[in-house]
Amino acid sequence: MKLGIIGLPNVGKSTLFNALTGAGAQSANYPFCTIDPNVGMVRVPDKRLDVLRDMYSPELYTPAVIEFVDIAGLVKGASKGEGLGNKFLSHIRDVDAVIHVLRCFEDGDIVHVDGSVDPKRDLETINLELIFADIEVLERRIAKTEKMLKGDKSLAESLAVYSKVMKHLEDGMTARSIDLTDDERALISDVELLTMKPVIYAANVSEDEAAGVSDDNPYYKTICEIAKEEGAEVIPVCASIEAEIAELDDDEKSMFLEELGIEQSGLDRLITASYSLLGYISFLTAGPKEVRAWTITRGTKAPQAAGKIHSDFERGFIRAEIVSYDDLIACGSMAAAKEKGLVRSEGKDYVMQDGDVTLFRFNV
Repeated sequence: MKLGIIGLPNVGKSTLFNALTGAGAQSANYPFCTIDPNVGMVRVPDKRLDVLRDMYSPELYTPAVIEFVDIAGLVKGASKGEGLGNKFLSHIRDVDAVIHVLRCFEDGDIVHVDGSVDPKRDLETINLELIFADIEVLERRIAKTEKMLKGDKSLAESLAVYSKVMKHLEDGMTARSIDLTDDERALISDVELLTMKPVIYAANVSEDEAAGVSDDNPYYKTICEIAKEEGAEVIPVCASIEAEIAELDDDEKSMFLEELGIEQSGLDRLITASYSLLGYISFLTAGPKEVRAWTITRGTKAPQAAGKIHSDFERGFIRAEIVSYDDLIACGSMAAAKEKGLVRSEGKDYVMQDGDVTLFRFNV
């Protein structure tokens, strides 16, 4: 699970990354401060694990994690190699989804690479560079497919989809915004289009708006309108405040959030949204040795989920003994849940659900 954090220089991208990972990525008030991508592993917030830890007092506590990559800031002409364009594009190709940081506040002390704050313009700048890069990739694929079509007429359907997406790109639209059927998406999926990657917009707001974005913030409103058209999500976050929060221990963090009147930090919401964006859920295992969240794709069946723990679990799968997290907590123990008949025995066709507390039975 790898998400790339992108944005123009000086929009708060590296500050947000620092807050997310505590990795201390360099952050400075000039373009191209980030040259090579910084990488950090971030735990996925899950209060269920904390409750299970209190219940079992395990030797190990292992939450789900996501890998975040802080990618160099982009400027106009990146698709032609301007600035750090080639590195920027190659690093985006390596991630599964994108968090696009957009600055939504004024501050005369922080230089903007284009001289003024305008998140819509910033978004268009990056999208256009990504679209130009996608057009080049698709042009090569179309040319190759047209040659192969002479000997394999079955490629006609693929060529039609490529051409449909190409027209959309040439109209200045991202590939993810085009209306495609499931079959069409399957045909285009093997073409590595940057603008097809799922995206979350992180609206970097001022410290005054850390507890809630003002209805008078035109920048944030604009980003929300654009995201709605794409079916994307917008998470407001104050990168500078989040960086401060990230340095606190759990108790201090709770007190700080309470003082601000915030139930959940912007970063926690961003991480949770990122996990969901990639189509992931967690099943849980709990006992005195370890309490752990295991990451699987939504729709995964029990044997394949077992294989996440060990290949032998999948190969020799017999059954999964499952109780929902809510039922387990309501009963107070696995033994009490069994007495009430709430622990189910599920077979090979069972589709795992988020929060299933699971024990796999297997024989190899």
